[in-house]
Amino acid sequence: MEGLQMDPTSTKMPSSCNKMSEPEPRPNRRRRRRRRPASPSPDSSADGAQSEHQEKSEEQTRLMGPTKAETALLPAFEGVSLDQIYVPITQAECRDAVDEIRAAGIGGFDTEAKPTFRKGQKCNGPHVVQFALTDKAYIFQLHRSECENAASELIASKEVLKVGFGLKNDHGQIWNRLQIPLNHVLDLDQTFRKMGYRGQIGVRGAMGVLLKLCFKKSKSTTTSNWSLPELTPRQLTYAANDAFAALKIMEALQAEGHIEK
Repeated sequence: MEGLQMDPTSTKMPSSCNKMSEPEPRPNRRRRRRRRPASPSPDSSADGAQSEHQEKSEEQTRLMGPTKAETALLPAFEGVSLDQIYVPITQAECRDAVDEIRAAGIGGFDTEAKPTFRKGQKCNGPHVVQFALTDKAYIFQLHRSECENAASELIASKEVLKVGFGLKNDHGQIWNRLQIPLNHVLDLDQTFRKMGYRGQIGVRGAMGVLLKLCFKKSKSTTTSNWSLPELTPRQLTYAANDAFAALKIMEALQAEGHIEK
């Protein structure tokens, strides 16, 4: 290999290698001190810890309703039978039903609608409106104009207290179909929430907590066609007892002092 040739008589390195290159001086930089976050005052730390402890304590003290498996072990809720369920058809029958419910001033309440199974499909319910009294239940099928008028009168009434569970959904459906407000209601889910229960306890959980009874709800009946011209006996019993159970639970809440009479 050919390398750099040096003069043997010279003891000096080539000028390019005479001395090592000196590093250029770096510009002066001011060092910035990082500001440490201000430490919280003892008072604010104590307040935060106390608030966190309070939230955890409230979370732990919230009550949970019984599970489906737990309520299945309880005796069955009997409810109303078919001979206690009335389905008004004529204008006179509807008028009699309205008068009796108005006279009572309070009734268990619920609605049923034909379920939707396709994405984007709109529900045009409710198709059924039910009211329950202490010893009977009325089922109004809204495809009959007489029944729709009768149910609308009761729904909009500010004198008849409607007692039920999860009535928030009913408000929207009723308005969309009937263009009337659902007035004067007692949503028992809200009552149980004030008592310390989480979320919506529902009729099944409430029945287990208060009456120590099992309220059975058939999924096949829940998702059945509620727009049928004639409802099946199973549908009638299901709809009537949804409303009847709410009334009985309200009575139990009154007896324990959770609701004023």
